[in-house]
Amino acid sequence: MRTRTLILLIAASSSACSAPPADTQLKSAIDGIRAIDNHTHVVAPDIEHDSGYDALPCDTLPPATGRTPASIRFSPDALAAWKSLYGFSADSDSADNIKQWQAQQRAVRQKQGAAYFDSILDQAGFDLVLANRVTMAPQLDAQRFRWVPYVDALLFPFDNSVPKAGSPDRKVLYEAEERLLKSYLAAAGATSLPDTLDAYLDTILGGTLQSQKKNGAVAIKFEVAYLRALDFDRVPHDLASGVYLRARRGASVVPLEYKQLQDFLFREIAARAGSLGLVVQIHTGSGCGEFFDVAGSDPLLLGRMLDDPGLRTTRFVLLHGGRPFERHNTSLIEKPNVWVDTSVLEMMFSPAELARILRPWLETMPEHVLFGTDAGPFGPGMGWEETTWMASRRTRQALTIALEEMVRDGVVSAARAREIAERVLRGNALELYGWK
Repeated sequence: MRTRTLILLIAASSSACSAPPADTQLKSAIDGIRAIDNHTHVVAPDIEHDSGYDALPCDTLPPATGRTPASIRFSPDALAAWKSLYGFSADSDSADNIKQWQAQQRAVRQKQGAAYFDSILDQAGFDLVLANRVTMAPQLDAQRFRWVPYVDALLFPFDNSVPKAGSPDRKVLYEAEERLLKSYLAAAGATSLPDTLDAYLDTILGGTLQSQKKNGAVAIKFEVAYLRALDFDRVPHDLASGVYLRARRGASVVPLEYKQLQDFLFREIAARAGSLGLVVQIHTGSGCGEFFDVAGSDPLLLGRMLDDPGLRTTRFVLLHGGRPFERHNTSLIEKPNVWVDTSVLEMMFSPAELARILRPWLETMPEHVLFGTDAGPFGPGMGWEETTWMASRRTRQALTIALEEMVRDGVVSAARAREIAERVLRGNALELYGWK
């Protein structure tokens, strides 16, 4: 027994000695990369009153009765962000400190003026970000803030009373989409829905996408998992047209028929976006609110759309890593038109846990992994600025952990690890969006 134990110890020692050493310069290399944030909610320019940072803002939902997840409550990282961004030191998020933080932030904004938002990017180590907004704030530098508008409202043109009755959250969210659809109709010069599906596709749906593209959009965003499951099917045009005509004439349409129309419209939006060169971003995984349908947010439910031969030229980005279905993306990103991003994961998990999530993606298809923050209003003292800074810091830490482990395990070389880091933080986004 002692001999066998000695042999095992020698073998383990030999294996440890032969493993590639960790790249001691990897962390500094990762910290120095000027990143591109694939997904953020920039609250600007009037931070206190801006309502355009999200089509379905979480703070409009009924008040929560449970606790906020521990991972996104106020943390030492938030205090570090205060000090870095505003030079304000504090030891807690007490009411008095929150007031002082707000005053200090306002003073910095006033002092920096138009350069304020660019300065946040510089301190977080970003070159540019993709800003999810209903409308783009003109005060944001178009070279560094690229617009990603919303299109969910186009999926729900008729009576939504049945899904609105499903939960208090969905009632609020559907009402928000109905208001947004009215604005799209008005922008198209229409006072009511067109009489036929084809007219709706050309004047409202197609016209909205073309207008968004013309006004600088580089991608479109679906938050549809807040409203229904992601199980979209291929539906024939004639079937969808019949449902549209009956609903337009005031006839009763059962939920299955309405779903079929939505399925058809989703595919039509994705196809037209692809032809316009717009990337399609989709919320996957859990979301805010106490009635969110987590099971319906599984990215695997999108399989029929991702595999549709007619959508191969449409590029899809599965936002938020699909939490808690993050492993499902390991197979999905093998598809030539599918990417995944890290947005919000760095706010939900520690760098060590995020590294665990990242590693299967990096071992499978590192060319299809994007960095994103989902930065935005997370609570008092944790706005877009703070969460941008925090997410950058945490993601770089997680990427360092994951890549150092891969180097130690002999999965990649040190040089390849640095290449992967550059791709995730920057290079993959440049390729996906066609930027130089």
